[in-house]
Amino acid sequence: MSTFKYIWSLLEPDEKYNPVKRRCQLLWDSFPIEKQRDIYNAIRQKKKERKFLDYNPLFAIEKNANPPKPKAQKLTFGQYYERFGTTEEQDGWKRVYLPEEQKTIYTKD
Repeated sequence: MSTFKYIWSLLEPDEKYNPVKRRCQLLWDSFPIEKQRDIYNAIRQKKKERKFLDYNPLFAIEKNANPPKPKAQKLTFGQYYERFGTTEEQDGWKRVYLPEEQKTIYTKD
């Protein structure tokens, strides 16, 4: 049984998008069930938070299938110490030494 009816129901597309419904289903069915769950949950969360979700259901599925990765955060040694009052790694921050520049920075993915 296809899970497509659940994503289509969640997207609630306008009737004018009915012509792309078959393409949406083919795209949806091309994903493994784990990826479908991730996409469904991402769309559900965006709707819950009232964030923008493409009106075209095909684009909504595509964009949430490959969301952009958030940029890694970076702090200089001084900025990190000023924020946390320590040089110890914490809260997901990692100390990175850059030998070419001979300096230490902190990054968080």
